[in-house]
Amino acid sequence: MENSRMKRVGLPILSSLLAILFLSPLYIVFTNSFKTQKGIFLNVMSLPFGKYFSPGNYAEAFTQLDFIRSFFNSLLITVSSTIIIIIFASMAAWMMVRTKSKLSSFLFFLFASAMLIPFQSVMLPLIRLMGKLKLLNPFGLIFMYLGFGSSLSIILYHGFIKNIPKELEEAATLDGCNKFQVFWHIIFPLLKPITVTVSILNAMWIWNDFLLPQLVINKHEWHTIPLKMFFFFGQFSKKWHLALAGLVIAMIPIIIFYFFAQKHIVKGVTDGSIK
Repeated sequence: MENSRMKRVGLPILSSLLAILFLSPLYIVFTNSFKTQKGIFLNVMSLPFGKYFSPGNYAEAFTQLDFIRSFFNSLLITVSSTIIIIIFASMAAWMMVRTKSKLSSFLFFLFASAMLIPFQSVMLPLIRLMGKLKLLNPFGLIFMYLGFGSSLSIILYHGFIKNIPKELEEAATLDGCNKFQVFWHIIFPLLKPITVTVSILNAMWIWNDFLLPQLVINKHEWHTIPLKMFFFFGQFSKKWHLALAGLVIAMIPIIIFYFFAQKHIVKGVTDGSIK
């Protein structure tokens, strides 16, 4: 009886404390985005009132970010990379599941092992190679995202496809479908839950990525939002009020995308983990 009472009282308290802990960075970012630089330095945790209240931060950050152009750069790279990853990863995982051979098992193990390789260990050789191939541009960046995003995507698709009955493909083949038609008309529509999960995971990672675009993109007109954010932090001054306002602006599109698709995340990950 005592244990059940402690659970009823303790769990809500613990949940509330964890919620406060995880939401506190968002509170700090949002409240300080409405303050002047001096207001931030005086008290980070206070609400933006009085002479330190500065709603104009958003308009100035929007202008300095060249938000329209950088937004479409980020959108183009994120959407293109995510779609290409979905196409290649889903087809590769399907063939690995349906092809029973040592080569198929080896390739799956190879993709899984690639997740253990830190990006920093291949960063400089990769950039040197892409430079020789004249691919230090958004197209080369999308190609590299395909390579780095395929491993996790293939693993998720691989586990999900194992639950799809092979009889569906055999019936479609008897009806005259070739492999291409079997995949796109029979298999791919059934992959919707895991496809949404893969798209969310990759879109959030690519949208927020800073290091790889910084290494690859060398023209200002190609800069994404994370790269533009870097210009708020100069050698001699840091414009925290504008950086935080820009950060809120940059988060809005991906938050909207996440809320529209969040119901598929748990289902997709759970189904994809079942063997």
